[in-house]
Amino acid sequence: MAGPEEPLEGPSQAIDAEPVADPPAPAPTATTTKPGPDKKRKKGAVAFLGELPVLLLIAFLLALLIKTFLVQAFYIPSESMEHTLNIGDRVLVNKVVYHLHPPRRGDIIVFSDPHPTVETHRNPLSAFLHWLTEGLGVSTSPDKDFIKRVIGLPGEVVEMHRCVVYINGQPLSEPYLKGLTFNNCEYGPTTIRPDSLFVMGDNRDDSNDSRFQLGLIPYDKVIGRAFITIWPPSRIHLLHGL
Repeated sequence: MAGPEEPLEGPSQAIDAEPVADPPAPAPTATTTKPGPDKKRKKGAVAFLGELPVLLLIAFLLALLIKTFLVQAFYIPSESMEHTLNIGDRVLVNKVVYHLHPPRRGDIIVFSDPHPTVETHRNPLSAFLHWLTEGLGVSTSPDKDFIKRVIGLPGEVVEMHRCVVYINGQPLSEPYLKGLTFNNCEYGPTTIRPDSLFVMGDNRDDSNDSRFQLGLIPYDKVIGRAFITIWPPSRIHLLHGL
């Protein structure tokens, strides 16, 4: 008789396996950290401060070029052009226009004194500040630069009777004087020299102009034509001739 069956030995049953280690973590790599908003602003401010002297120099040179060749602001120091221009008004003057054509009747022009006195000596700083304030229209010496209206042109005969201006015997229409009355209304006749202008203030009773000490204005004394009032804001307007 067969004995009890022995269990069959199968392939290896439980095998003690060694634990498998996790794979090593990758080595950290260098990464670029992006600057935050505060750092960006700080760098921008530092860069701007570094560029500021250059920007100021460029602005200064542009202002110098514009003032010298193109446009300049002027301050109105007297009442000779009321009510077209009042004391304290500031105007822009076109310095190019008379390189293209001569002054025309009715133009409001700025010109330097045809009979200048010896100018006061200024040190470099004082001269620069004087140049800057005049160029910005903050101040204008009433004894150096003048602003008047062109009335007579070269070769014409100018006279004034009963407050009416006559050019070569013909009355001159002056719409800019509407509503104004004057007492000092007799003048002339005077013949205007070549390359000169006869100018008058719109406020005929209170204007030192070609009727008096100023006399005729040579072309080479004309700085430019005032074309707009820029200050005060309530009086911003274009300046028209005839």
